[in-house]
Amino acid sequence: MSTSTTSPAAPKVKRVKKRKLNEASVLFDEPGPKSKRRILFINLIGLAFIVVLAIAVLSRLANPPQGQNQLSWSLWKPALNAEAWKDFYLPGLLQTLEASVVAIIGSVFFGVIFGIGRLLGFVPIRWISSIIVEFCRAVPVLLFMIFLWRGFSAMGISDNAAFLAVVVGLILYNGSVVAELVRSGVGNLPNGQREAALALGMSPLRSLLSVEVPQALIAMLPALITQLVVVLKDTALGSIITYTDLLQESRRLGSANFNMLQTLVVAAVIYFIFSYLLSRLAESLPRRMRRRTTGITIEPVQAPIAIMDPSNTSMIERAGERELPFNGAEQPFHDHYHGSNAVAGKWKGSHFEHGHDPNHPVNKHNKW
Repeated sequence: MSTSTTSPAAPKVKRVKKRKLNEASVLFDEPGPKSKRRILFINLIGLAFIVVLAIAVLSRLANPPQGQNQLSWSLWKPALNAEAWKDFYLPGLLQTLEASVVAIIGSVFFGVIFGIGRLLGFVPIRWISSIIVEFCRAVPVLLFMIFLWRGFSAMGISDNAAFLAVVVGLILYNGSVVAELVRSGVGNLPNGQREAALALGMSPLRSLLSVEVPQALIAMLPALITQLVVVLKDTALGSIITYTDLLQESRRLGSANFNMLQTLVVAAVIYFIFSYLLSRLAESLPRRMRRRTTGITIEPVQAPIAIMDPSNTSMIERAGERELPFNGAEQPFHDHYHGSNAVAGKWKGSHFEHGHDPNHPVNKHNKW
């Protein structure tokens, strides 16, 4: 007599796959055979266009109307040899990483302090924090660097004026973005977190600092790391105020050997590698962070996958999603998303069901 045994892990794997499939199909309908063929056809056309454009660019570089062949090894060798890395690329990269690390640490402190300030019940502090954050977000970071560089030079700090201008400018701009991440992260926490803390006898301030903000920091970590990519790339603006970063050193090397294009290509590859590593880290964090917080893990905004891909709707809406109010509850749909049935005559109903029209009378049987 034989007894059949079933592996206990099999149903669990099936449930996990089914749950992932359901989560993937919440925001858009799975494309049919015609849609898949159309998407594949458009992607092939785009790929062919990119290949033709690349061939045209390389042909132009190899046969310029004036000047030397830009693809010749005589121009690429000085940009890739050991001396170039030792004397230019690595020192510039170290300066870039130094400014990035200091600016990242300062941005986190700035963002946490002023993000909490915007959540406090004391009105003057909340208004002052809001004015500072909104001002720093509105002013371009390059203007901060230029004015700070001139100011530090006028104060007699000529040796480190460029470095301080780059770091402080990045802290002011990116710190204001981090402050908004803190505020939205606290707003995405369920109401029960604050209510439970108040029921235990905590004051609103202690609840904010001990319960809500720590969870918000974990939830916003993926978006914060994505912002670090911006900090790393914005250090290149320091070359305008003579800061000797990677871009500035690459330009110096190109000017010395008359191969500016080649040295800038190498610098672009270095920037791409570091930015790509940080982006991959940000993409892998949401799955881990969801197990450590009850808040909505703020994922980095992704670019659309392809033309006419149904997921584009979700990505575009996520990029422009409004902030939830303080202690706002989790939303089941992205803002302004109305599903595939949002056709003429139906959009008002879906708009109300998704919670975007709180003033509409509660009458689900009403015909819009």
